[in-house]
Amino acid sequence: MADRRGLLIILSSPSGAGKSTLARRLMAWDPSIRFSVSATTRAPRPGEIDGEHYHFMDEHRFKSLVADGGMLEHAHVFGNFYGSPRSAVEQAIERGEDVLFDIDWQGAQQIRNSALGPHTLSIFILPPSISELHRRLRERGQDSPEVIERRMQKSWDEISHWDGYDFVLVNDDLDATEAKLQAILTAARLRLSQQPGITAHVRALQSEFEDMR
Repeated sequence: MADRRGLLIILSSPSGAGKSTLARRLMAWDPSIRFSVSATTRAPRPGEIDGEHYHFMDEHRFKSLVADGGMLEHAHVFGNFYGSPRSAVEQAIERGEDVLFDIDWQGAQQIRNSALGPHTLSIFILPPSISELHRRLRERGQDSPEVIERRMQKSWDEISHWDGYDFVLVNDDLDATEAKLQAILTAARLRLSQQPGITAHVRALQSEFEDMR
């Protein structure tokens, strides 16, 4: 047993709020944090490597894993299935490794309601304003105005679930938000549920105390 159990760190936000940048910064701050590699039934895109970008599998295998409880969370998106394999995450947290999830509110809810819920740390990232969110999406230069409009509509649906998270941060300053994330993670690692050796330590203290009487 490791000195502490790992955490399932969930980061969620509307598109353009800075979630991906913050996730990269968090893993750069602590390289021991693992990024959860999702499973999907879609075909690999050029350059994608199985096990690194996604775990690629056919629909039959995916559904079998879901039926057997092998997915922590899963969803059907644009004709394909996506999910987070359970076994690798369980093994990681037992080794004391933190696993980072970049998922939406529905996936977060599924994980929080799973057997691993007590080891979950969920954080929602809010933009400073809707106009700023719209500006960030425009300045990416990746999407047409129609796609940006759809992203904005979906963003409000995401934002409406902000109160289902342990922590909510307004990302109006990237460096300050990163510092807050680091502080939250440092504190969460010290939760009693993450320290399996504390009970044995208290028993040793009790035994020592009784021997002194």
